Amino acid sequence: MVNEIQVKSVLNKHKRRDDWFLDDYSVNPYESCSFNCIYCYIRGSKYGENMAKTLSAKINAPEILRKQLKRRSKKEEHGIIALSTSTEPYMEIEETLKLTRRLLEVILRYKFPVHILTKSTLVLRDLDLLNEIDKNAILPKDLRGKLNRGVIISFSISTLDEKLAKILERRAPKPIERLETMQKCKEEGFLTGICFIPVLPYLSDSEEQLDEMIKTARDYGADFVLVGALTLFGNKPADCKTLYYKFLEKCYPEIVPKYKSLFRIFFQPSKEYQKELEEKSKRLCEKYGIKNSIV
Repeated sequence: MVNEIQVKSVLNKHKRRDDWFLDDYSVNPYESCSFNCIYCYIRGSKYGENMAKTLSAKINAPEILRKQLKRRSKKEEHGIIALSTSTEPYMEIEETLKLTRRLLEVILRYKFPVHILTKSTLVLRDLDLLNEIDKNAILPKDLRGKLNRGVIISFSISTLDEKLAKILERRAPKPIERLETMQKCKEEGFLTGICFIPVLPYLSDSEEQLDEMIKTARDYGADFVLVGALTLFGNKPADCKTLYYKFLEKCYPEIVPKYKSLFRIFFQPSKEYQKELEEKSKRLCEKYGIKNSIV
């Protein structure tokens, strides 16, 4: 059952634009997420301790967003809005509640650009609205001439291995379904790409695996590929670090020591690992003639 909650604010203004996703704002129509991915970074953070029990719909979000965007629009503070950064905007309940769609109607009204971040096929339902946003959005001045698009659609994939994805991303669409959905968005003329975020150390981050992932993204028509490392937070029973290590101990006990050495006491892998991952992804994107950034 989904909790219905009232919120006082739904538009989050960032201190600075995100370097990867280009968003100046974020909007999350829901709290927690029914896709329930084991590695999800919002577990173990202030945004979600137990995703299975705390799924909530911000039922008044469209009304609140209208007020907030009206003020921003009058001040000419147009910027890219990310939907969503701490939940899935197109989980199953969205099909009934249509909160994300109603938010897009508000975003269109005030001509803000948007970046859709999703694992879902349901985004196809809203391509009519997204097409209007793409044509009418007002971009920040410093992005004009670089982006020239009002909509970006990104699909998150951590592995192409369907058996592994089924364990880690319990209720999300299969990786192939995400690729096919991205392809349909591309065919409709949208700027779209794949976020291999997070790639999984020793499970989906080898040279050969990254090569296959980036080649596959290219073959399905991606305009860009972003590659990012796994983050693991918390020590409580429902935190992602706890759940992810339980998964490793059950399915891949031989690599648990490697993880402990890689992460040590931190929530991210070592800087050396992250640098190597960045270099590999850049090299492979060059090999397949695909951008490793949105602009």
